[in-house]
Order: sequence, then structure tokens, then C-alpha cells
Amino acid sequence: MRHVNLAALGFLLLFAAPAFAQDATVVDSDHYKVEFENDQVRVLRITYGPGEKSVMHWHPNSVAVILGDGQMRMHMPDGTTEDFESSHGDAEWAEAVTHLPENVRDESFEVILVELKSPPEEGCM
Repeated sequence: MRHVNLAALGFLLLFAAPAFAQDATVVDSDHYKVEFENDQVRVLRITYGPGEKSVMHWHPNSVAVILGDGQMRMHMPDGTTEDFESSHGDAEWAEAVTHLPENVRDESFEVILVELKSPPEEGCM
């Protein structure tokens, strides 16, 4: 019979968690809609009602265009949280991330997220 080192298993699961995170449009289609997609980008419309939460999911490197003032709390896989405020018209770079967003305002929040799939082809300038 094999013995499993529980500490090693816990370590592997903690750092493998982002690999198991899923596509937001699959696990939370109520909040995430694909507006456009090709081999270079995927454009999502993200809409949260007052106080709504998502589920843990993953995004690649992206650019977010904020369509209304908002305050979001991002729950991270390690249990920490980060609060973000944004204003209508802001455009923000977002590194690849696994998170669970929560709208902490009593108003709806909407954003367009342009997810980058791959670097541009060589020779394109």
C-alpha cells in the first residue's frame, strides 16, 4: 500500500489550482458573454448586478475598458482579497489572473474585456 505525503499533496494542489481554473464564459455565463472572437483576441462583455459574485475562473493577459463607475473585490485562490475602484471610460491592463470577482456597490457594473490569445505574427507593424 502506498502512503501519500499530505503536505506534498497540499503544496501541489495549492500551486496547481490556477491550472484547474476555468473559462469565465463556461462557469459563469450569467455575467460573461463573448462579443467577438478570432485567433488573436476574445472580447467579453462583463456585467454584474448590485452585490453579485462570480465563481473562481481564469483570464489571460487582457485590456479592460470600464463602461461605468465601479468598485470590485477580487477574491484570489490563496484566500486573499484585493479591492479595485474604476471610473467610466478607464482603460486598464490586466495580467493573466485566476480570481473570483464581487461587485461591492449597490449599482450594476459593466466592462468590456479584450483577452489576448497570442502575440502578433512576425512582420506585422
